[in-house]
Amino acid sequence: MSRPLLIIHGYSDKGDSFRPIAEALEKRHIQVEDINIATWISLSNDVTVKDVGEALERALHDPALNGKLADKPFDAIVHSTGMLVIRSWLAGNPSARIPLLKHLIALAPATFGSPLAAQGRSLLGAIFKGNKDILGPDFLAAGDKILDALELGSRFTWDLAQEDLLGTTTYYGFDDKTPFVFVFCGTKPYDGLRKIIDKPGTDGTVRWAGVALDTVKFTFDLRRGPGRPTGEGRLESNTGGNGRLPIPFWPVKDRTHGSIVSDTPSELMDLIVKALDVTNEATFNDWCKDASTLTDPARQELEQGGKVFQQFVVHARDQRGDPITDFHLDIEGMSNGQPYESWDDDNLEPHAYATDKSFRCYHVCLSGLQSAAGSEKVDSFRIRVIASSGSEWVGYHGEGSEVLPDVNGPVNEDGKWDAVINIPLKPKPGEPTLFAPFTTTLVEIILERDPLPLGNITSDVLKWIPNA
Repeated sequence: MSRPLLIIHGYSDKGDSFRPIAEALEKRHIQVEDINIATWISLSNDVTVKDVGEALERALHDPALNGKLADKPFDAIVHSTGMLVIRSWLAGNPSARIPLLKHLIALAPATFGSPLAAQGRSLLGAIFKGNKDILGPDFLAAGDKILDALELGSRFTWDLAQEDLLGTTTYYGFDDKTPFVFVFCGTKPYDGLRKIIDKPGTDGTVRWAGVALDTVKFTFDLRRGPGRPTGEGRLESNTGGNGRLPIPFWPVKDRTHGSIVSDTPSELMDLIVKALDVTNEATFNDWCKDASTLTDPARQELEQGGKVFQQFVVHARDQRGDPITDFHLDIEGMSNGQPYESWDDDNLEPHAYATDKSFRCYHVCLSGLQSAAGSEKVDSFRIRVIASSGSEWVGYHGEGSEVLPDVNGPVNEDGKWDAVINIPLKPKPGEPTLFAPFTTTLVEIILERDPLPLGNITSDVLKWIPNA
């Protein structure tokens, strides 16, 4: 291999964990002196993912390396939070950095965080994962700012996806100007005592639906006031543009979040070595065929076991861009305009991002949805939204409100829906589908926030005093 290889570990780990992979690569005739294993601080409460990304830039120019990595092409293997580190590094100066990264191999990446991150911020997380070996300001620190970025539905992962997956700059394409990216994740949960932290649809730490980079964003603009869209303009989709590299989740059977690194299967090592030789669209497609042959049994096992998941990260805001922190969603399968089957919070496994509850993450088992969608009775889906301002002075409303036929109508009543989103079962040709297995889909919901009562009636928020 003519390029250096960087290896970047995840949260609460150390670079030594990657020695087995380095040795396995050496056996496959990749020179060990070309492998550079990073180790980075993840358990300090003062360090952010962006800090680590910029520390990576400094390390690439480390004088001790005699210019081996400075401004020169390289490949990378990352594990878990290492994925956020390398993506943050790319986003720090995309025009200069994107051309340098040629191949990115991601093992169980925390592309959209982990359901364990919120637990890690608790005292229990500090005790079990904290930095207990170093006394000082960070004693028992659990890396609070890193874990904030890793929390499901975090603002950090939302903004990062907007930049590198959905922005105007192509970060991951089919030519040699951008890196080829390959994502693997184990399908086995932890054994023993660690089973108490296992969550459905995970490798014990990250969700299968939260590792791929095949992300689409849907915007539902349900405003009813000035500037409101009409008709089909209420729903917009963003796939990141043409020429974007498909980066799906490749399942690895019988491996957990940790053992995919500590006990990497020989077949997976062979795929990693082949991935490092991909140079164009043709060789990438050939590699995908090999990967399908290896991982199809694991994928079929998930599908046949009813373990097909999708993750939705929802951000609710008003017409001014301000967050809506108190809202509730309900999904219904519709048949001839009537509800046929419903999925509420019990089925959606919701998690509100602690720092800003206008961001929510929903983990959906698509097996039930696909069963309903496959029924001849279900012809569309309906998402109903309730949003609360927490005040008697202002309220939210949107298109499809049950009790608000127009802006001159009455204020919403308890238990009524503030807005309704109707979604066709099958998208129009060329448009993405809302439901895509083993992916994370971003959803932005925009509602109107107005003083009460709504309409042209003078509100109690501001009114004229009577003439003397």
